[in-house]
Amino acid sequence: MSLKKQAIVGTFWIALNQYSSVLINLIVSIILARLLDPKDFGLIAMIGIFMGIGNILMSSGLGQSLIRSTNPDQEDYSTVFFFNFGGSIIMYLILYFTAPLIAQFYKEEALINIIRVFTISFIINSFSMVQFTRLTKEMDFKTQMKVSIPSLIIGGLLGIIMAYNGYGVWSLVYMTLVSSILGVILIWVRTKWSPSFVFNIKKFKYHFNYGYKLTLAAIIDVIFNNAYVLLIGKYFSTTQVGYYDRANNLKQLPVQNISNIIHKVTFPLFVKIKDNDEKLKDVYQRILKLVIFIVAPIMILMAVLAEPLFRFVLTEKWLPAVPYFQILCINGILFPIHSYNLNVLKVKGRTDLYLKIEIIKKIAILVIISISFQFGIYGLLYGSVVLSIIDFFINTHYTKKILNYSSWEQINDLIPMIISSIFCGFIIYIEDYFLKDFLTYDIVRLITGSMLGVLIYLFIAYLLKMSALNEIVIIIKENHNNKTNKTL
Repeated sequence: MSLKKQAIVGTFWIALNQYSSVLINLIVSIILARLLDPKDFGLIAMIGIFMGIGNILMSSGLGQSLIRSTNPDQEDYSTVFFFNFGGSIIMYLILYFTAPLIAQFYKEEALINIIRVFTISFIINSFSMVQFTRLTKEMDFKTQMKVSIPSLIIGGLLGIIMAYNGYGVWSLVYMTLVSSILGVILIWVRTKWSPSFVFNIKKFKYHFNYGYKLTLAAIIDVIFNNAYVLLIGKYFSTTQVGYYDRANNLKQLPVQNISNIIHKVTFPLFVKIKDNDEKLKDVYQRILKLVIFIVAPIMILMAVLAEPLFRFVLTEKWLPAVPYFQILCINGILFPIHSYNLNVLKVKGRTDLYLKIEIIKKIAILVIISISFQFGIYGLLYGSVVLSIIDFFINTHYTKKILNYSSWEQINDLIPMIISSIFCGFIIYIEDYFLKDFLTYDIVRLITGSMLGVLIYLFIAYLLKMSALNEIVIIIKENHNNKTNKTL
């Protein structure tokens, strides 16, 4: 199968998996948000930094090293498997014994038991990491879907039942644990791969040397990405943490899922063409434009229609999160740009530059946070927008060195889509402002605004002859032709 066909087939199955997962998670989240209080979500958000660090230390970037390696064998996979398992036990024990200190920091005693139970997921997930890595390397996303969807459905149903029966925050804890357990069982049944009882020190050093810089960079990233939750949780209320968490998660829903679909296909694809800089730049440029073409209008429309969106999806009690969400949507547009610029460094094996970039960016975060924190939560949020812009120029500085694709070239490629999205958002804002008294139902406001926004955006894209629109048309046609040929 050609690289192009692999990418199209892979994108189809990832999209199906991702959007099925999104739909399930969205339905479950909506129901849970209606049954639980913002404080329940705030408690889980408070330990996000520790869960994130634990997951990163457990895998240590070795999975990406396996994907990048040309021909990893059973010893490679087994070595990484046992390292993940051992790392998961160590991380669990560390967080088990430090749970009282974390609870004391936040002044939330309930966190002690939550941490001690929730972090069992480290050990559970260590049994499936290598299997998922193997499937990703083989671009077998169909099997990944058959594993993830059933576990999400059953875990989600358990969470809803527990929330309905008054279990509060524990509904979220056990929902995650059950989904993880089912995922492990299904991945072992589906892949039929098991590790050999071997740990090759030489192979471990090879993968570790590639992965440890990514690990350090990822830890720094998790710490600073959760800095806002850390500060809000420490100096404000748990309920406000819940508002911020829901606003951020809703913002990330389209952004991260679209980015993840493209990332899962493109990372192994980029690896195959990593030695051809001209081809790599061309593919990278086209994919970046495609992602922003989709993400930018979604973020702008969601920000403009935030009030009816939150009221319809999460009910009135979540309306205080609307302003948080609208500010965070600006960051949502820039998120994929950061992600793909950094992917180039991973593909090229420049994990040293990757770590260097993360350190530079985090110094910038410390400076901006120390200034913006003085202006309260909104100061922190607007500060995050400034940081996102700074990050763009830092990331693209190194992309220019490697692919000769500079900041200004990227701005020139992406600005037509961003400006078109802002223009559409302005039109929808005016339309919604004047018609909201007549469109009494939030769902009607959402449908009317979304449909009008999409039509205007596509019309502008057609007039400006945006290449990303042509790419989407080509992908749809090729996918349709593939289905027709199979039928015949």
